Amino acid sequence: MNSQDLRLTLASEDIAGSEEFRCLASIAGIGVDLRYAGANNFVGRDLYSPFDCAWLHHEAAAALETAVAWLAEHAPGHTLLVLDALRPQRVQQQLWDALEGTGLQMYLANPARGSIHSYGMALDVTILDAAGRELDMGTGFDDMTDLSHPALEEGFLATGKLSEQQVANRRLLRGAMCGAGFAGINTEWWHFDCGDRERVRTRFRRVL
Repeated sequence: MNSQDLRLTLASEDIAGSEEFRCLASIAGIGVDLRYAGANNFVGRDLYSPFDCAWLHHEAAAALETAVAWLAEHAPGHTLLVLDALRPQRVQQQLWDALEGTGLQMYLANPARGSIHSYGMALDVTILDAAGRELDMGTGFDDMTDLSHPALEEGFLATGKLSEQQVANRRLLRGAMCGAGFAGINTEWWHFDCGDRERVRTRFRRVL
């Protein structure tokens, strides 16, 4: 790794000492359940220990605070639940390798190019109701089927595979996140990028 590569990357071990990142615990009004920090994920094991991955780049953290305020105004009693935030490059590689040969790698950014998660500039998120229950979004997190695709919702709504309430819940989530400057993607209702991907890849440091 040359000196330029070193300037453009940051080791997971050094996150806590970096002014570029904020801990999720510093953001009021959210819940946190990092799915890759336990066994409740599609690989069935903790991929984050011993590293602390409850962090976001400060720009994404500020945008998340705006999303929290939007949700409080438009759906009082509801809470954003963060399912994934910073995802180090080494973890992205493990996820990529786990899906090799399955035809499902389309749901992941190629580690060679870099996931926006690895810059602390992407979030996987859902909503809790006033009783602390996750809203029904029609599928769970990391459900790698067409039913998870926002781009196909209207068709599934028309055929009854998604209900009006499930689609309304997804729209509420998009309202909060997109209203704060995040951008969703066509294949995962839970995933949101903060800002332009090419800007992030060229101007931000990737966490290894």
